[in-house]
Amino acid sequence: MKTTTLILCAVAAALALGAYFKQEDLPLKGFKITGRMLLQMAPMLVAAFVIAGQLQMLLPKDIVAQWLGKTAGLKAILIGSAAGALTPGGPYVSLPIAVSLSKSGASVGCVVAYLIGWTMWGLNGLAFEISILGLRLTVAKRVATLLFPPVAGILAQLLFGIR
Repeated sequence: MKTTTLILCAVAAALALGAYFKQEDLPLKGFKITGRMLLQMAPMLVAAFVIAGQLQMLLPKDIVAQWLGKTAGLKAILIGSAAGALTPGGPYVSLPIAVSLSKSGASVGCVVAYLIGWTMWGLNGLAFEISILGLRLTVAKRVATLLFPPVAGILAQLLFGIR
């Protein structure tokens, strides 16, 4: 087991134990909520992992290297930024895709640009932002963050682009 998994399991056990000492039936209520969330999230998680696995099988390494690899340079970082912006869903979708890209030969700069593009430019939240923030503030936010995904990708490539 990985250290992170062990830490999460220890925290979960400690919280369940704390809930038990507060009130004996609280852990059971918490596990029922856990079950409902698991049933709700499981289809999305399975679909995201299937997408990630199939991407690794379908993306030819030579094409990935040509377009998204270290030698592709800025082109890979810009493609990663744009792909991140166009990826729908939450981290259960984007993180497995990022891992698949990395394992298929995409550069660290491309993968980081993808993740920052998904976070800052993601189109799936655009309508929500406009409806709450208004058009002016949404445009200001989007314009102000325009350079972040490519810059983050370039920095990641310079600092960690060993492969």
